[in-house]
Amino acid sequence: MPLHTDETEAQFEARWWQLMNEMRARFGKKPDLNALLLLIGVQELGQGAGPFTKEQKQDLMHIATCRLFSLSGHYELDHVDEDGWPHYRLVRPVPFANLKEQERMLKWHMLEYFDAFMKEE
Repeated sequence: MPLHTDETEAQFEARWWQLMNEMRARFGKKPDLNALLLLIGVQELGQGAGPFTKEQKQDLMHIATCRLFSLSGHYELDHVDEDGWPHYRLVRPVPFANLKEQERMLKWHMLEYFDAFMKEE
């Protein structure tokens, strides 16, 4: 998987808007970060689009966050339970960041995830 660690802020923003345009084309509207987390969680669970309870949606978003941060070595898959839900363990703490930095880290991980995912299709 290519790591875009040497890209400029402009290149990062261009990749982000390209992803948003692809998501808008695929789903008919631009998703927010929570919608993308839910989408990734559903994809990682691999059991289809639901329906899911509110608690399950929160769990799916947690799965997505762990999966995304596994790309940079912060989490790793520990096991999949008897219902097929993945469980991750923390390998090393995610660095402290303010809200803007957290959002950028999440976006960067999403871009890397979708780059790899779309190449598999």
